[in-house]
Order: sequence, then C-alpha cells, then structure tokens
Amino acid sequence: MAERLIEIDNTLLWLAETGSGDPVMLCNGGPGCCDYLEPVASMIDDRALVYRLEQRGCGRSSADGPFDLATTLRDLDELRTALGHERWIIGGHSWGATLALIYAMTYPERAQAAIMIAGRGFQNDRSWHDAYDAGRDAGLDQVPPLAYPYNQEVNRVLNADAKAYIRRPTLWRELAGLEVPALIVDGDADIRPSWPNEQIAETLPRGTYVRIESTGHCPWFTHASELRGHLRGFLDTLLDHNHDRVWR
Repeated sequence: MAERLIEIDNTLLWLAETGSGDPVMLCNGGPGCCDYLEPVASMIDDRALVYRLEQRGCGRSSADGPFDLATTLRDLDELRTALGHERWIIGGHSWGATLALIYAMTYPERAQAAIMIAGRGFQNDRSWHDAYDAGRDAGLDQVPPLAYPYNQEVNRVLNADAKAYIRRPTLWRELAGLEVPALIVDGDADIRPSWPNEQIAETLPRGTYVRIESTGHCPWFTHASELRGHLRGFLDTLLDHNHDRVWR
C-alpha cells in the first residue's frame, strides 16, 4: 500500500492507494472519521486502483477547514484531477455512501458509477432516528475500529449541510435523472432502517439494491465473501459486450 499527502487548496489530504487498473475512490463514514476501509479496498484491488481518503480535519489530513459540503466535494474532484483521472467510480460506507451519491449528482460526467454501502439515504426522518437511537443505546451497532478520534466539528458542519442538501426542492428530480450506475448494499441487521436506500435504488434509473442477510452496519466483519461478491459482480457489469472497460 502506498500512502501520501496531496496538497489541495493549501490543505494536505491523506490518501492511500492499492492495486492497479481503473480508479475507485472509497469514502469513509462519520462524517469526521479517519480511514477504516482497507478491508473493503482489498476485495477489489486486484482489478482496480483503489484510493482511500481522509477528509479535511480527519485522521492524518490537515486540520484546516472549511469543512462544509461544497469544499468536501471540491476536494474530491480536485483530487481526481491531481491523480490524472478523467472519471472514476465513487463509493463509500455510511456517511461516505451519502457523500459518494452527492458527488455523482454534482459531477455526473466525472462519476462512472457509485457504490453505497450501509448508507443513511436522503432523509431526516424522526422514526428513522428513533430506530437508530434505540439500537445504538441497546449496544447493537457495529462500529469500525478507528486509529484516530473523529472530528466533532467536521461531523457537525457536514451533518448540517447534508440536511440542507436533502431539503432542496429539485433533489428527487435530479436523482431520477441521474444515469450513473449505482450499487446500494445494506445489511438486514443494521440498526439503521433500510427504506431510504431502497427509495434511492427505486428512483435511480440504473440503481441496484442488495440486502445481505444477518449482517449489520459493517458487512465485512461477518459477511466478507458476500460483500466481496456483490462488489466484484458490480464491477463486472461495467464491462461492455466486447469485454473492454468502459470506465476510465
């Protein structure tokens, strides 16, 4: 694995790189957490060049703000340019899944596909939060191990911006017009209700929804082979009939 710091707008962003081939960016959750997605990257880095990013203020990246959604999206796209890719697959886990989809909606010409693992969807629903809080308080949540503490300010700013984003009146029309292939994976034992992700999959013209039985928020903990199969199968669908890669 190669690790490096890349300067974007006078801020150093930590990036890990494994594998070779066509580019995939994986965004971790939180918001505000450090990287923990190496187990997911290892499932596909024999057929793709997989990047893992720590956003501004997180982990080994610079603590400099601003931490808002517009800056986060711009950082991602400027990283794509700095790394020399015209397009890439954008993916993520939990909050990172939401970020990946918003990136694809913001830069559809730059996102060849989207991968959403255990996302929270486009909602700020009281019943969803009540179910999540009850499961969390009962100790039923799966939490990935973190090498660095999460940044509470990043969490506060990006959560507020995400809530503002989903209140936009054009949101669902934009989603229904997004012609980017998307894989949406949930675990049926996740304490986060799955209906927001199912709605997204039904709305996207090229959305595929998968539920893995008996697994929680981090399916690589207990059902790595199933998750690996779904990820690799999705990458296979991005090949054209002549078996040439259509993503660059």
